[in-house]
Amino acid sequence: MFFRIILLVFLTVVTTPVLYFSLKSPPPLPDIDLEEWWASKLSKAKQNDSIVPFKVEFSESHIKDIRERLRDRHPLTPPLEGVAFEYGFNSKQLESWLKYWADEYPFSQRVEYINKYPQFKTNIQGLNIHFVRVKPEVPAGVEVVPVLMLHGWPGSFLEFYEAIPSLTSVSKDRDFALELIIPSLPGYGFSSAAIRPGLGADKMAVVLRNLMARLGFKKYYVQGGDWGAMIGQVMATYFPQEVLGYHTNLPFLATTPTTLIRLLGSLFPSFVVRPEAADRMYPLSSFFARLLEETGYLHLQASKPDTVGVALADTPAGLAAYILEKFSTWTNTNYRTKSDGGLTSKFSKEKLIDNLMVYWVSNSITTSMRLYAETFNKRFMSLELDEIVTPVPTWLIQAKYELAYVPPWLFKFKYPNLLNETLLDDGGHFLAMEMPEIFSKDVLKAMDAFRKWHKQQHKTEL
Repeated sequence: MFFRIILLVFLTVVTTPVLYFSLKSPPPLPDIDLEEWWASKLSKAKQNDSIVPFKVEFSESHIKDIRERLRDRHPLTPPLEGVAFEYGFNSKQLESWLKYWADEYPFSQRVEYINKYPQFKTNIQGLNIHFVRVKPEVPAGVEVVPVLMLHGWPGSFLEFYEAIPSLTSVSKDRDFALELIIPSLPGYGFSSAAIRPGLGADKMAVVLRNLMARLGFKKYYVQGGDWGAMIGQVMATYFPQEVLGYHTNLPFLATTPTTLIRLLGSLFPSFVVRPEAADRMYPLSSFFARLLEETGYLHLQASKPDTVGVALADTPAGLAAYILEKFSTWTNTNYRTKSDGGLTSKFSKEKLIDNLMVYWVSNSITTSMRLYAETFNKRFMSLELDEIVTPVPTWLIQAKYELAYVPPWLFKFKYPNLLNETLLDDGGHFLAMEMPEIFSKDVLKAMDAFRKWHKQQHKTEL
């Protein structure tokens, strides 16, 4: 009898936030300024809509400077006895990475690799936006459809490089092929940064929507992870008539009801998450312990990004330790206990240094980190965008070792047209870079499903 009472109380408490979410009127869409200017007033008078080719360069002065800084530096503090990556990047391991970067990294070969796909720049709202554009050659009868691919921090446009061949492939089993537009987010890599505060994820969504418009796309698909996921969600919320489908490997959902459901699910996990994914959310003690261990960087970057940026922009050794440590623990938190951080079990040294080079030669580490301060604040949170339902068809792929997990039924509160969740038993945060084939196949399946969904909706409307 006592158990029944407890169960009844639990169900009542769980259904209350569900009803609240269902019955509560969503907040209104905020005013969207499609022309908000992020550069100087003088530059506005000289604005240019042209799209110009671009190539990444590793100049001799860049290479000489990097090598000198890597070789002429203070000795690294020895790690504690018996410690791997639990305190951060192990300094003994870091020595080998810095030596490789200075003495063995093939600068000329890698810049050729980075430039293997066509790259461009165009000015959007005062910002020179860099992007890769890959359009497949297709036979008659095959439609080319555009997909905006959005990276996050501390990644770059290079995250998608290994997936590009599969994503743009032509198959007799599909009546479409993907054209990829892969920008550097504003303030990242070779895209310029705002000169004034306010360029949060919601504002970046507008910039990237305008990029697609500049390229002639009135309708398109969006894929994103990390910050790309949050920006993609905003685009789907702001522009549901333009975004034909949204695919993400890191769903975000932060509302009072869903948070309460997550907390209550610790008592009866099966009411919130299916058994095969329960360990990704519960026990809460493990989940919150992991968050505390892995999100210290977030608090720094959301409060004092420029202070941290001084150190990271001054030394490639510091930049390497700070960024590569994320590629270790975010790929698999168990790598904290590996002496080498497990880095080369999933990624090659060349590709990881490629990503560092993007940040170093563009001097963008500080401006990239400002996105945290511009988004995790009262202004952005007050928009309550997660409570605005969007009809855009959606598809999730959730890796085993991603930092957080969202049950599909919860995600449907915002995205009622969630078509599928792919649940992986491996993989981490940098999924496109770590598992490009699996990632690509899932994106293609999602695009096929989105197209079929729209065709069905059209028939239904008729």
